[in-house]
Amino acid sequence: MDTLPDASYDAIVVDARDNDDGSVTLELAISSGTQKGNTIDVRAAGLGRDAIDVLGLPVTLTVDNGNPTVRIEA
Repeated sequence: MDTLPDASYDAIVVDARDNDDGSVTLELAISSGTQKGNTIDVRAAGLGRDAIDVLGLPVTLTVDNGNPTVRIEA
């Protein structure tokens, strides 16, 4: 999947990897709505957690004007 339409999505972190610049790339599986089952990679900065800490956590993914933001729910 290349992009998601602007909206908020419930998702789960199914994979994550630390990047050299301190950001974390999250592979998110959308868990509800019309996009349920789709996955998307999002690069997140400033999480304050490493990749191992976020595996399996629920998140809210918000896409606004094509720009994603991630809020970790746990």
